[in-house]
Amino acid sequence: MRAFSIFSTPPSLSGDDRQQRRHMLARMGLGWLAMMQVMMFAFPGYLRSESMAPDNLQTLDQAIYMMNWVSLVITVPAMLYCAWPVWGGALRSLARGRINMDVPVALSIVAAFIPSVYTTWAGSGEVYFDSVTMFLAFLLTARYLELCARQSIGGGGAHHIIERFRHAMSGRADRVAFWFVVVQLALAFVVGGIWAVHAPQHALGVMVALLVMSCPCAMAMAVPTAVAAAHATVSASPAMNENDVALLTKATGRVARQNLYGSVAWHLLMTPLAAAGLVAPWVAALTMLISSLAVAGNSWRLFRRQARQVSGAEWRGVAVQG
Repeated sequence: MRAFSIFSTPPSLSGDDRQQRRHMLARMGLGWLAMMQVMMFAFPGYLRSESMAPDNLQTLDQAIYMMNWVSLVITVPAMLYCAWPVWGGALRSLARGRINMDVPVALSIVAAFIPSVYTTWAGSGEVYFDSVTMFLAFLLTARYLELCARQSIGGGGAHHIIERFRHAMSGRADRVAFWFVVVQLALAFVVGGIWAVHAPQHALGVMVALLVMSCPCAMAMAVPTAVAAAHATVSASPAMNENDVALLTKATGRVARQNLYGSVAWHLLMTPLAAAGLVAPWVAALTMLISSLAVAGNSWRLFRRQARQVSGAEWRGVAVQG
């Protein structure tokens, strides 16, 4: 098997495609930089506890208030520049009367960002700029990997088969993510209202934890990462025959469904705990990170498994066992 990298720019790539890759790389890089900086400034909020001495608690609250404003300043450019393809994709989809993955992604970002802005302005409560920037960084990474994989493909029929699969599977993933986000948002406001009646001091935290968990980060990565792994597999193994490609497409579909429905199951498992007030918002953000890493690792496993095969027969045996 020859050495292959989806990050190598094809010599025949057009100027527009090269510019698209540079912009996506810049957005991804800024997204990761914003995430790291915001998480660093959010650290004092993780340390806060009512059991602290009053003087120490007052000093920490002052530091948290200042750090929240700094996090807001960092998050706004990420929202405007890094997430620009999301806003544009969502608006174009709605203008055509359709729902694609950008719509639930945009809803989730707004649902986590607006309460954080209000909390920062009010000077009390928790903010979730770290969750917003984390979501953007992981989402942009998945889309950059998919873009590089698609731009590195040749003109062979195997890549076209995978692209047809991507279009079909993306439609299913878009519908699942949309209804998941709609239900999660409705549940967040209903549960928040119930807590506001019985325990107002916990209502906002519970509602925001559910809002954070409504971000379909792992679902948005489910198909792009699997497709990127499939394209990389075909490019790294140009001798694959028609049967091997069919088996690869089948395995890609299985991995994409594992990513999609596995992330849904993970969120559904955590939702009752969050609704009961047992999951803090930062823990909800951590669960989002874990599910995203699991999706990326599962897709990478698809490529690594194929890379270890030395013949088409071995690949067919692995596909049958899976």
